Amino acid sequence: MENGILRLLPGFRFHPTDEELIVHYLKRKVRSIPLPFPIPEADVCRSDPWSLPGDSQQERYFFSTVEIKYPNGKRSNRTATSGYWKPTGLDKKVVDSRNKQIGTKKTLVFYRSKPPNGSKTNWIMHEYKIANPTQGMENWVICRVFLKKPARKDVVKEEEMVEVQNRGSIFYEFIGGPRKFDLNLDGDGGGDSSSSCSSGITVAGEDEEDSK
Repeated sequence: MENGILRLLPGFRFHPTDEELIVHYLKRKVRSIPLPFPIPEADVCRSDPWSLPGDSQQERYFFSTVEIKYPNGKRSNRTATSGYWKPTGLDKKVVDSRNKQIGTKKTLVFYRSKPPNGSKTNWIMHEYKIANPTQGMENWVICRVFLKKPARKDVVKEEEMVEVQNRGSIFYEFIGGPRKFDLNLDGDGGGDSSSSCSSGITVAGEDEEDSK
């Protein structure tokens, strides 16, 4: 541990499974048993994800306690400085090798600003709890915080949108300004170029005007 940052030897990565996080870290923490690898404590739910200790470009792990929002309720207080953590989907069961449930995994997304008008970000948190905790264990959780990379399809959509916007500006220039191209759709190379395309605006002829 160095200034709140986990340091591993070159080539090593800290990437525990869900089961390992519950069995070898969270349960040991609440029972005051030495951990196989140090994990720092932080008030994750009340903090902006980018302000937490460690490299924000990597997965980070923290022990944290859950603060109940209302005295007689079960809802957790997840309001941070710049936004809030919002649960998404259903909690997932964490089971051991014997298929026995040992905990739960909750997925949360960080939103900027205040609810319910916050804007969704790519910051994700997995929050792990012990199943059927005894007294003194119920408030402790272990959190995995990371920045989700945009999906390739989202990048493609952005590129397509830029292309459409660029095409729109060219079309607008053709309609509103002087024509720079001869768009003869018949492709015969002949005929009056002034009538080879239309701007979509119909102008009445002199005979039609006289008849009205």
